[in-house]
Amino acid sequence: MNPKRLTFTNRNGLELAAHLYLPANQKPSFFALFAHCFTCSKNFSAVTRICTALSQNSIATLSFDFTGLGMSEGEFEESTFSSNVSDLLDAAYFLTKEYQAPKMLIGHSLGGAAVLYAAAEMPEVKAVVTIAAPAYPGHVQNLFSESVAEIEKNGKAKVNIGGRPFTISKSFLDDLEQKPLDTFLKKLRKSLLVMHSPQDEIVEVTNAAEIYNAALHPKSFISLDGADHLISNPEDAEYIAEMVGSWSKRYVAIEGAEEENDTRGNQVFVRLSGDKYTTEVMTPNHHLIADEPSEVGGADLGPNPYDLLMASLGSCTAMTLKMYAERKKWPLEEVSVFLNHEKVHLADSENPENSSAKVSQFTRIIEIEGDLDGEQRQRLLEISNKCPVHKTLQEEIVIQTMLSK
Repeated sequence: MNPKRLTFTNRNGLELAAHLYLPANQKPSFFALFAHCFTCSKNFSAVTRICTALSQNSIATLSFDFTGLGMSEGEFEESTFSSNVSDLLDAAYFLTKEYQAPKMLIGHSLGGAAVLYAAAEMPEVKAVVTIAAPAYPGHVQNLFSESVAEIEKNGKAKVNIGGRPFTISKSFLDDLEQKPLDTFLKKLRKSLLVMHSPQDEIVEVTNAAEIYNAALHPKSFISLDGADHLISNPEDAEYIAEMVGSWSKRYVAIEGAEEENDTRGNQVFVRLSGDKYTTEVMTPNHHLIADEPSEVGGADLGPNPYDLLMASLGSCTAMTLKMYAERKKWPLEEVSVFLNHEKVHLADSENPENSSAKVSQFTRIIEIEGDLDGEQRQRLLEISNKCPVHKTLQEEIVIQTMLSK
C-alpha cells in the first residue's frame, strides 16, 4: 500500500505520524524528506500529490506531521520554528536508521524555510528544494497579524488560520525573529532549487528572489506560473514533482543506478496504489505511467490502457519497417504511424444487433518519408502487416490469470 504508514519518536519523546511513499519496485533511486507548510499536515492535498508523483519518479519520500499537528503527539502552542527543524532532523535520523539517509530535502512554505536550516546539519543531504518559501520565517506572522499585539501582551492567543483555530505562543514569535536566512544561506553548501509562483498572494515571489540571491551556486529557479500558494491544482503538484525529479538527477548521486528494476522475475510489473487510477508500469530497465482520463475519474497522468496497446502496435510497425528498409538499403528517412481503435460489428454476423458480435478494429495510417518509388512503398505497406505485435493481435490469445501466493 502506498503510502506506508509509519511513526517515529522525536527527541522529546513524542510520537510523530509519517507516510513513506515508495516506488513500485520498492527500490528507490534515493530517499527524500518533505516538510509541509505552516499548520498543514502530511495529508494536505499538495503534499500527497507531490510525494506520490515523486515516488513514481523513483524517489522514495517521507512526509510527516510536525509536533502538535495532524496525527502527531504534542501541543502545537508549545512548538516553535526551531522545534520544526529538530523534528526534521529526527525524521532524517529515523530514515537513516530504518531505510537510508535522505539525500534531498523538500519544503513547502514555512517548511521550505525549515529545510534550509535543517540541511546544514545533514551532511548526507546533497540537494534542497523550496516551494513557495518565505525569505525569512517571520513572514508567517502575516497570517495572524491582527493577533500579534495580543500574543505579545498575553504570551499567547488563539488565531484562525485557514478556517481552523490554533494557539500561537510568544515563544513561537520570538523564535521566528531569531532566524534570518540571508547570512545563513551563504554558508549552505548544498545544491538549491527555488520554486515559486509569480501569482502567490500569501508569500510574494520577491521572497524567492531573496533566497536565490543570498544562496551560492549551484542554484536554480523554476517559476510555478499560475499556481496558488497552496498548490491546490493537481497539475501544478505533478509539474513540481516532474521538475524536482529531473533536476535532482544532476545533483544527487544515485547508488546502484546500473541495477535493473525488480520485476520479481517477470517481464512487466504493474502497480496501482492510491485514490485514483494512476498506474505504474515497470520493465527491468524502464518505468512509465498509465492512467484514465479525468472525465472517468482518472488523473490523466499517462496514456490509458488502449492507448498503450495502440502505441505498442504503432511502435512495432515503425521499427519493423525501419529494419526491413535497412536490410534492403532503401532510403527510408522517417516513419509516422497514426492509430485509432473502435468496436465494429462483424460484417458477416447473423446477429448484428448482438453486442457479442462486435470485434476490435484498429485503423493504422502510415506515412513514409524518403526517396522511395511506388513499388517500394507498396512493399513496405505489406511488411507493416508482418510486424510481431500485429501478428500477436491476430493470433488466438490465451491469458492465464492467477493470484500471487
